[in-house]
Amino acid sequence: MAKTYQNISEKTHFEPNKDWLQIKTIDMHTGGEPLRVIIDGFPELKGNSVLEYRRYCRENFDHLRTALMFEPRGHADMYGCILVPPNDDEGDFGILFLHNEGYSTMCGHAIIAISTLAAEMNWIKVKEGDNILKIDAPCGRITSFTHVKNGKITGVRFQCVPSFVVGLDRIVQIDGLGAVIYDLAYGGAFYAYVDMAKNNFDFDLSSESYRELIAKGMGIKQAVIALDKEISHPFEDDLSFLYGTIFIDSQKQDSGADSRNVCIFAEGEVDRCPTGSGVSGRMAIHKARKEIDFGETMTIESITGSVFKGSVDSEVDYGPFKAVIPQVEGTAHITGMHTFCMDPKDPMKNGFILR
Repeated sequence: MAKTYQNISEKTHFEPNKDWLQIKTIDMHTGGEPLRVIIDGFPELKGNSVLEYRRYCRENFDHLRTALMFEPRGHADMYGCILVPPNDDEGDFGILFLHNEGYSTMCGHAIIAISTLAAEMNWIKVKEGDNILKIDAPCGRITSFTHVKNGKITGVRFQCVPSFVVGLDRIVQIDGLGAVIYDLAYGGAFYAYVDMAKNNFDFDLSSESYRELIAKGMGIKQAVIALDKEISHPFEDDLSFLYGTIFIDSQKQDSGADSRNVCIFAEGEVDRCPTGSGVSGRMAIHKARKEIDFGETMTIESITGSVFKGSVDSEVDYGPFKAVIPQVEGTAHITGMHTFCMDPKDPMKNGFILR
C-alpha cells in the first residue's frame, strides 16, 4: 500500500489550529428545508429576552451568521438557529432564526426540527404520546408537541402565536405584472399572500419556475413594502416588517394535497417546505373567509412536494385583531453533524453568496 494512502487511512483525527474559532452544528431538514442548529462554540449572547439576544447577535456577531449561512459552508437558501435561554422560567428554551438576510421572527420548520432534535438527543425526558415544549421565539411563545409511538418520533405539531389578517384582496401595481391582488396576514411574520387563481401570471408553482418565482416574489414584496402602511405588529416594532411573498395554488393537487404554497422570503430564499409561519397566516385568512372551521384540517404542499397539515385551534382577541391560534404539523430529520472552523487568515472566512 502506498505510504500516503496508508497515512490517509490511519490518520483521520484532525486537531484544528488553536487560533481557529470552532462552531459545532447539527444539520436537519423539515420537508426539504434546511436547518443548521448551532449547538456549541458560538459566543455568548447578552440580554434578558429573546428579542434582546437577537439584537445583540445582530449588532456583534453578524459575521458569524454569514460565515455559517453563506458559501462556502452554506448556500443562498441556508437556514439556521441558535438556542438561547427562555424569556421566563415557564419556557424550555429560546430560539433565534438565521438566514441570508438576517434574523426572522418566526420559523415553523425550525420549530418542528428543533422539537424533533430535543427528543432525538434526549434533551428532554421522552415518553410515549405527546412531548410538550414551550419555545420562546422572537414573535412569542410557541408550544410544540413531539409525538412518539413505540419509541419512534412520528411527527411534530405546534401551536403558533396569535395569527391575524390585516387585509384581504388588496391591490398593488407592479411593472411587468400589472395589478397584483394579495392578502396581508401575520403568522409570526408578515406575508403578502398571492393566489394564482386571482392573478393572470404566466408562470406556475413548479420547480421549473424557480428563478421566476424568486424575481416575481421579490418584486411583489418590495412593492407591498413601499405601498402598504399597515405592516405593523400591534405590540412590538421589531416584528413590523414584511418577511416575504407566498404564492398559493388553491386547487386540489395531483398528490391529493388541498393546495400548494411557494414562499419567497428574506433576500430571495425559496422555502423548500410549505412554510410553517406562512401556513399559520393562511389559517387566519381561511378562517376569516369561512373556508375552514375548528376541527377541520387543510393539507398544504411545497415546491418539493413535502406537506404540512394546518388547522385552527382557537380564536383570541389580539390588540385590534380577531386572531386565531393555528396548529401546524410536519416531520423533520437529522442530516449530519459538523465542526466548522473559522481560520482568521482565510479571506473568505465570513462567507459570500453567488446565485
